[in-house]
Amino acid sequence: MTTLTTSLGGFVEERISHTGRYNRAIQTVVVYLVDALLITMSLVAAVAARGLLRIEATPTDRAIQFGIPMIGAAWLILLYFYGASNARHLRAGAIEYKRVVMASFTLAALVGVGAYLLQTEFPRSVFLLIFTFGTGVLLLGRFLRRRVMVALHNRGIGVTPLLVAGESGHVDAIAKVLRRETWLGYRVVGAVTSDRQKVTPSGLPILGQIDETVSLVDDLGVHGVIFAEGSFATPADFRRTAWQLEAKDIQMIVVPAVTDISAQRMEIRPVAGLPLLDVDRPQAIAAARWIKRTFDLLGSAFLLLLAAPVMGLVALAIKLEDGGPVMFRQTRVGRKGNVFECLKFRSMVPDAEARLAALIASNEGAGPLFKMTKDPRITRVGRFIRRFSLDELPQLFNAFRGDMSLVGPRPALPSEVAQYDSDARRRLDVRPGLTGLWQVSGRSNLSWDDTVRLDLYYVDNWSLVQDLMILAKTARAVVGSAGAY
Repeated sequence: MTTLTTSLGGFVEERISHTGRYNRAIQTVVVYLVDALLITMSLVAAVAARGLLRIEATPTDRAIQFGIPMIGAAWLILLYFYGASNARHLRAGAIEYKRVVMASFTLAALVGVGAYLLQTEFPRSVFLLIFTFGTGVLLLGRFLRRRVMVALHNRGIGVTPLLVAGESGHVDAIAKVLRRETWLGYRVVGAVTSDRQKVTPSGLPILGQIDETVSLVDDLGVHGVIFAEGSFATPADFRRTAWQLEAKDIQMIVVPAVTDISAQRMEIRPVAGLPLLDVDRPQAIAAARWIKRTFDLLGSAFLLLLAAPVMGLVALAIKLEDGGPVMFRQTRVGRKGNVFECLKFRSMVPDAEARLAALIASNEGAGPLFKMTKDPRITRVGRFIRRFSLDELPQLFNAFRGDMSLVGPRPALPSEVAQYDSDARRRLDVRPGLTGLWQVSGRSNLSWDDTVRLDLYYVDNWSLVQDLMILAKTARAVVGSAGAY
């Protein structure tokens, strides 16, 4: 194996001394212990609360004494059988939650059928409480565990050290994503490429050649390898590497040459021994259909009624501060490049547009966006309503009229659109939104490239469920006022 240079020695020593090494076996055991505790609590609570649902006419204490312990044991077994604690699905995605629900529903069906076949009067109140309350508690426990893991990962605790193998360009792209998404809990130790260089273009240390991957895994003690495009010349090379890593309990992750595609659009279909990745078409057309428009119409009407008192108070505060106009109307670019008048509560001095030219040199935004942390044009009331995004409430009228959507890409100025490249213009294939992935992922703290990337992801991967999730996350982002100025 290639000898590591002296400059990499300190890097490797730091990795070896890291105290937060990820151990899949320990995490799996902890998950099962927590599940056992939550199931026990749910069973005890269901038995204790059975009197609240008076739907039994006969005593069933004997059925409870024998049935409850069996249900608890069977629940844990089914969670294991369905792979609800598989380490591959504990970090992200909905698979973990789906398997918990499937295991719980299967157990409910088995209990019901078993009670019928054995002619046993199992209390229906306990049955209902166990499989409604118990399933909910299990799902909540899994969610809270993820939140704890995210907090630990963001502090560098319990992360998984990884090698990334492949061509330098693909390796850097993957490393960039993992550095940005620290909550995933992956830490890239170095690269394994075919390049005869010491570092990749982004500065990631190259620790060896691709054919040295197995030796590097042993020497560095990493717990996983990500294989990117260019890792292997032939499928047989990958198969042989997998054989060599088989006995080492190493997590193997293969990244296909596609990015920013949601799991709902991808399906792996094994055909003649080939794992074909079937990718559904982009969803920009679906995002403009009547389902989303109906959702926007009903949702904006409901939110307007709900927000009416707050909007009245904001309007009064703006008028009392300087006597200027309450509304700020600005031309924005909508779907297919059509312009419209975007409504906002005025948060700046009345002549803010005239003062903009003098502040261009202080622009803190990236790309065509103008952002300034301490913009002197913002009024006192304006600073408050911007902090909680109250200035954007009048855009609900835009969503009601059809100029905008509740969820979508950020509405752009004509001057910004004039600077768009061909990729960025893809954002104009759907209606702009009051909120979007950009809103719940950093707001003003995002770079221009990240803003475009998130908007394009939304356009290509639209779904109504995603819209609902973004709206739910928006409330938390607004209350926390992260990235707002």
